[in-house]
This record gives sequence, structure tokens and C-alpha cells, in this order.
Amino acid sequence: MSAPAATASLRRYGGNSVLRAVGYMCLASLFFPILNASVKYLGQRHPITEVFFARYLGHCVICLALFLPRHGRQLFATSRPGLHVLRAGLLFCASAFYFLGIQTIDLSTAAAISFAGPIFVTAFSVPLLGEKVGLRRWSAVLAGFIGALVIIRPGTAVMQWGAVLVMIDALAYGLYQILSRKVGSIDPAYTSITLAGLGGFLLSCLILPFFAIRLPDNAVDLAVFAAIGLWGLLGHYFVIKAVQWGRAAVVAPVAYVELIGATLIGWLLFAEFPDGWTWLGAAIIVGSGLYITLRERRLQRLREGEG
Repeated sequence: MSAPAATASLRRYGGNSVLRAVGYMCLASLFFPILNASVKYLGQRHPITEVFFARYLGHCVICLALFLPRHGRQLFATSRPGLHVLRAGLLFCASAFYFLGIQTIDLSTAAAISFAGPIFVTAFSVPLLGEKVGLRRWSAVLAGFIGALVIIRPGTAVMQWGAVLVMIDALAYGLYQILSRKVGSIDPAYTSITLAGLGGFLLSCLILPFFAIRLPDNAVDLAVFAAIGLWGLLGHYFVIKAVQWGRAAVVAPVAYVELIGATLIGWLLFAEFPDGWTWLGAAIIVGSGLYITLRERRLQRLREGEG
């Protein structure tokens, strides 16, 4: 295949639009706080492995109901099955660490720590995607990492181990976003989101028999169990759309919108409110993310002007 033909193939899905990518990521960031609050609520009443199972079962059922009648077997067709298997594993690991972490820390604290994801996205976008990241953006993500340390406060009496789990989630999710960008230009979003859900469902089925199962005993729990698959599906679908339209190092920092929703929901449902150190760390992380986004937008305009 010639180079132009290969480029055209890679650009079959998505494109290059910072504003569209940011818009999709903002939509994703609206659904994730709802998902996380639902998981935190259920995790206080049911085994967390049961919550994993319900989250991915709902995800798969909705995907198959929406996409299978229209696309048939083509829904599962991909030229990069290995990457999709790895993506599914990373997404499941990220979910597992995050869901475990939020059982012991505030939703807003977890959301703030997860913003360290752009650090890993920026680092891995260089060797895996061939993207160029300059000194200023490296400085910004380093500042974001410092902000995360302000929240976690390692080596102190108030160190939050749940926050460490969320940091591991940020690493796994950063790699997931990188791979989503890699396959996003080749496969449509409905294929990527369906395969990711199927992989998570199979993994949750493997671990479910080794833990206790407690069936919902009231309508509220049943409704929340039924809904978590939808929230996760919508959130990750818009993440995939975002990385189809924007570079990974640009899209990831936009998730700071999630902090607003996480703080409000945590306050209303769980009487949680961040302390001063958490706000300081979150401000550092959000500031670095904003800088990365604005600088990338400026660089894109310069490139388009030169073209």
C-alpha cells in the first residue's frame, strides 16, 4: 500500500479538530462522576466484584442491542485484534483500581488524582504514537504530577492509600487512551467500545465465582445496578470519539471537568468535601491541563496557517 493510501486508511474514522475532541471529552467527563458515585454506593452494600460484573454486563447488553442489528458480524471486525485485547485489559484494570480506591477516599479526591493521567498519556504518546511533546508541555505535566503528590501526601500520617490505587488507575487509563487513539483512526467507535466492553465482561466473569454474591434486595439497588453499564458505556464512547478527533496529549487534560461533577455529587450524596490540600493539588493539576490544551490549540493554528 502506498504512503498516501495508508494515510487515507488511517484517517478513515475521525480527523483533526481540537474543539470537537474537547467537546467529546467534556461529555465523557459528565457521565463518569455519575458512574463513580453509583459504584461507590453499590460498593458499600455489595461485593465489588459483583459491581464489576454488572457494570460490564450492562455495557455489553446495550452495545449489542444498539449496534448488532445494524452492523451484524461487522461490529466485531477489526484489523488489530491484539490491540483491542490489550485495551480491554487496561480498561478493566483501570476500572478495578479506581472502583476499589473510591471506597476509601472522596469522589472529588479520586477525580483530582485521576487527572494525573495526562502525565502518562504525554509520556507514552511519544514512543507509541510518534507525537512530539515540547519542553513547556513536559513542564506542565510535571507540575500536574506535583499536584497529585500534594493530594496523596506520601510519607505522611494522612497518606491516602485509596489515592495510590487511583494513581495506578491513571497509569492504566492513560495507556488505554493511547491505544484508543491508535485504533480509533482504523476502527469505528462502535466497534472499539463494544470490544472493550466484551473484554471487561469476560474478565469479570472469570473472577466473579471466587467471591461472594449478594443479590439486590430493593428497587434502588436494582436500578443502580441496571444503570452503571449505561453510564460507563456513554463515558467511554465519548472518550473514543474524542481521541479520534484529537491528539492524546490534548484530549486527556480536558477531563478536569469531571472534578466539578465529582465534588457536587460527593457533597450531595456522601457528605464529602475536599480539604484544603486536595483543592491546592487539584488547582495545580487543572492548571497544567489547561495550559497543555491551550498551547496545543495554538500550535495547531500555527501548523494550519503554515499549511
